[in-house]
Amino acid sequence: MFARLRQRLGPVGYRLSVAGAIIAVYLLLCVLLKGGFASGLTFALNSVLYMLPFITFGAIVVIAVREGYLKSQIGTPLLALTFALIVGVITILWAEKNPFKAYGALLAGSLGSLQGISETLVTATPLILTGLAIAFAFRCGMFNIGAEGQFIMGQMGAAWAGFTFKGLPMILHLPLTLLCGTMGGALWASVPGFLKAKRGVHEVINSIMMNYIALYLTHNLVTGVLMAPGQIPVTPAIADSAKLFRFLTFINPTFRVNLGLVVALLAAWLVYLLLWKTTTGYEIRAVGINPHASRYAGINVSKSIMLAMVISGALAGTSGAVHVMGIQHKFVDVFSFIGYGFDGMAVALLGNNHPAGVVIGALLFGALSAGSSRMQLVAGVPKHIVTIIQAFIVFFVAAELIIKKLIARRETKSEFTEAEKEVAG
Repeated sequence: MFARLRQRLGPVGYRLSVAGAIIAVYLLLCVLLKGGFASGLTFALNSVLYMLPFITFGAIVVIAVREGYLKSQIGTPLLALTFALIVGVITILWAEKNPFKAYGALLAGSLGSLQGISETLVTATPLILTGLAIAFAFRCGMFNIGAEGQFIMGQMGAAWAGFTFKGLPMILHLPLTLLCGTMGGALWASVPGFLKAKRGVHEVINSIMMNYIALYLTHNLVTGVLMAPGQIPVTPAIADSAKLFRFLTFINPTFRVNLGLVVALLAAWLVYLLLWKTTTGYEIRAVGINPHASRYAGINVSKSIMLAMVISGALAGTSGAVHVMGIQHKFVDVFSFIGYGFDGMAVALLGNNHPAGVVIGALLFGALSAGSSRMQLVAGVPKHIVTIIQAFIVFFVAAELIIKKLIARRETKSEFTEAEKEVAG
């Protein structure tokens, strides 16, 4: 339908009609938001003025991608971020606040001071590891939605080892605590991995159920046999020999960034080496692209699926362990999911399932989260706006991928149709 319309109108007429339709829809949306034509028109014009810098940046990115100066793998997340910020402008204006003031406060709160940078890195550290966990499973064609549960089990494993093996020297206690957290996540992920590899049971259903089992199992442990003395549902504090070193406390004792960041970056490097520099990684990626062709080529598909799921769970468990060892120093029952595992999905998607992209995506999400409180304090904009921006980042990245898939399917369908016509004579 669109192809025929483009043929009738021509390239210029088609683009003008599309632009006119977008303007009309946007104006209608503004009228509905403000409840009147005059106020809606004023709102639309005002928002366009605020959106101009972002529209300009987006246009530059599009031109750079088309001309080959920028890879689409980088351009797509940049455009997604730009569009999400534009949606944020509309939302902030709707709340009758100043978008530039809000974004300025957001930037100042996350990167404008050493305290802000520290908190950005603190928030990004577990997101790097859970993002890597999701990305690793994605590379094998699986959706490990159970990273949240694996994160929780990693927390519990590290907390248990941290307060149980008191008296050990740090050189033994620190890696043992980290290992217990890693193994907790790996074992938790092995259940859906085994069922997927051996029985073909979909990992999404199983991993969702494992999330809730982890949540309520740890709740019963921390309110029962592992509960510290007192009324608060927490485990005893881990020993000093199990705590990750906070390397900026000589500047300010409140800076919480710790060696967990080094662990996360090292994990990203190791994941890259494993996936792109080893035979095992090649087999995992091949299974993710086409398991049937991989099986025909002699690759053990079940082994690759099981291994990928276990490594994915180990990364998520390491994230939980690092959070306990570097920040909480105990397991705290929060009665609901913390969200690092779920946010890891967005980070992996934004990073195109590549370790370097995951690190950048985690830093972006960490900065948004760290600066949200200052944005609310200075600009009077609710910090939940950040959640809206994060959601739209994922939406625009996913929408771009969906469009590519739809185009690919249509091309495949048209190729089959032409082939059928040739066979029919």
